[in-house]
Amino acid sequence: MARRTPNLVGLEIEPAAVHAAAVSVNGSITVKHAAVAPLEAGVIRDGEIHDPIALTAALKTLFADKSGLDRKVRIGVANQKIVVRILELPPVDNAKELEAAVRFTAQDHIPMPLDQALLDFQPLDIVDTDAGPRQRVLIVAARREMIEQVLQVCRDAGLKPEGVDLSAFAMIRALGQSALDTSPVLYLSVGGITNLAVAEGQTCLFTRVVGGGTEAIAGVLAERQGLTLEHARDWLRHVGLMTPLEEIASGDHEEIVRDARAVLQDGVRRIGGEVRNSLDFHHAQGGMSLRVERAVLTGAAGAIPGFAEALGAELNMPVTSGVVGGATGGFDAHLLTVAAGLAVEEAPQS
Repeated sequence: MARRTPNLVGLEIEPAAVHAAAVSVNGSITVKHAAVAPLEAGVIRDGEIHDPIALTAALKTLFADKSGLDRKVRIGVANQKIVVRILELPPVDNAKELEAAVRFTAQDHIPMPLDQALLDFQPLDIVDTDAGPRQRVLIVAARREMIEQVLQVCRDAGLKPEGVDLSAFAMIRALGQSALDTSPVLYLSVGGITNLAVAEGQTCLFTRVVGGGTEAIAGVLAERQGLTLEHARDWLRHVGLMTPLEEIASGDHEEIVRDARAVLQDGVRRIGGEVRNSLDFHHAQGGMSLRVERAVLTGAAGAIPGFAEALGAELNMPVTSGVVGGATGGFDAHLLTVAAGLAVEEAPQS
């Protein structure tokens, strides 16, 4: 069964908003309490904090007493400066020897000095290779100063950080399939950023942040039509990619409707292209024995009608919507997926 620290809240900090969720686990993850606080543009850029004062204020608001959320949090991080690799090492039974081997080998695989990095690793399986049996190890490295800043902002907001995790891992825990099903699946959280992960069962094989998501699309519409970002997001959800334009493009808002549809189509093409390139690169490096044949979409894009279907056409594979059920507090469930995954240490096993 999944292990859940009592009262632990999953906290996702991304460019458009801060998402928090407390969950229960009984064969599946269910949201018990949730809260969302929007962020002004520029507070978070490319997954990193650029205005800690504004973020601190947003977190204080999010965790006001009325939210029903405990202040013990596990925080999700996602940006292009976090490095995830799978190493193959000679099998080692002793835990300390394995850690030493990982640290020695990791310095050749991460683009930062080890003394400036926080390094974590997870042993996977043992595989047969031409050089004999090898222990596969998943390593994650992040710049120490970035993680320390995240922790400090949370403490300044009166929170009690219990840990930091990769948002991609949380997404897989929340949405991932059974560990017995080893066909690779692509998971996509598209919102303030586009965060992708490929997993076999619950094992992450590859993850990458590939830049802007729906927030960049909303920014284009806002600039073209002189809208606030909030209004631009509303128009994207209203127009979507399913309803024929002639049914909604009329009257004073016809120009906005047509522009919203155009920027959405352009955005889906761009995101699809970046995801395809990432998958092709990873496959060419031997990171997957099988090609991905299906994808699961969550994040703000999941609330835009037709986005999943349009992205599926770009990726040439079926894309389904992925959410965690429960008491979403009136917020769209797609926004809470990563936060819900952060609230548990392991995926539930039904």
